[in-house]
Amino acid sequence: MAENMRVFCLWVLMVMLVSSSSAVIGQGEGSDAFAPEEAVGSRREMVPAFFIFGDSLIDNGNNNNLQSFAKANYYPYGIDFEGGPTGRFSNGYTMVDEIAELLGLPLIPAYSEASGDQVLHGVNYASAAAGILDITGRNFVGRIPFNQQIKNFENTLNQITGNLGAVELAQALGRSIFFVGMGSNDYLNNYLMPNYPTRNEYNGQQYADILIQQYSQQLTRMYNLGARKFVLAGLGLMGCIPSILAQSPIGRCSDEVNQLMIPFNANIKMMMNNLSTNLPGSHFTYIDVRNMFNDILTNYRSYGMQCLDIGSLFFHNRVFEPA
Repeated sequence: MAENMRVFCLWVLMVMLVSSSSAVIGQGEGSDAFAPEEAVGSRREMVPAFFIFGDSLIDNGNNNNLQSFAKANYYPYGIDFEGGPTGRFSNGYTMVDEIAELLGLPLIPAYSEASGDQVLHGVNYASAAAGILDITGRNFVGRIPFNQQIKNFENTLNQITGNLGAVELAQALGRSIFFVGMGSNDYLNNYLMPNYPTRNEYNGQQYADILIQQYSQQLTRMYNLGARKFVLAGLGLMGCIPSILAQSPIGRCSDEVNQLMIPFNANIKMMMNNLSTNLPGSHFTYIDVRNMFNDILTNYRSYGMQCLDIGSLFFHNRVFEPA
């Protein structure tokens, strides 16, 4: 299973690099403005830095010190991770951990723990229960919405600016990769929650339009801060995650929920085209998570999986985390 995960991430990495400018590929082995002196030349780094924004699928510990129900700093999370649980909603590495290693970078630190030279290879700002909308995920109490994640990125830049000039910083950021995986919680922990009014106020297309309008503004903010190479993950088959399956009397995927995500994914692609036209020097790569995971569900044995049921081992929130 781990080997299949690495092959999957290698494929994602190749899409990222091929879709980006040739400067990223060609400048992977040189000296980088971000790299501390002792690290330069110690590994074949394909990009200067890797910055990560998202939710529980790629959170690596930013919620650990929050008053939040969305935490994973206890077993069985991290059971296969050296040193035990870290806050990752996974038994071991997440997808962005694999990608970081394939890029020749060390594991990217969580914003809540990053300090000193650690930030020079990038920072992970992702937070479980976070959404594009600030109100998303409030049922979990503490979380770091995408707007705040961008503010945290700005704080990181202020920290780095003390060591670099404006031109050097801009060049390094322009060659770095910015991975963004947002939107799942805006459905799972907003639109589909009975204590939120959004489903009564908007149909699926209207809600997707609202999300993308906000998403576009947020990505433009990141561009204005220096980001140029964006990798955007679409929404997967949310109707097939454990929390939705648990609500089904026959344990089947919800076609209604899966169909609900389609306008959002379509809007992302249109947004990317608009942004790449209006933001000079920007590059956008889309990861079609929906089709990727449809292949996993259809051909699960080829990915090393033997069981696609809920299983017999119990821990308290086994059906409520998409990760």
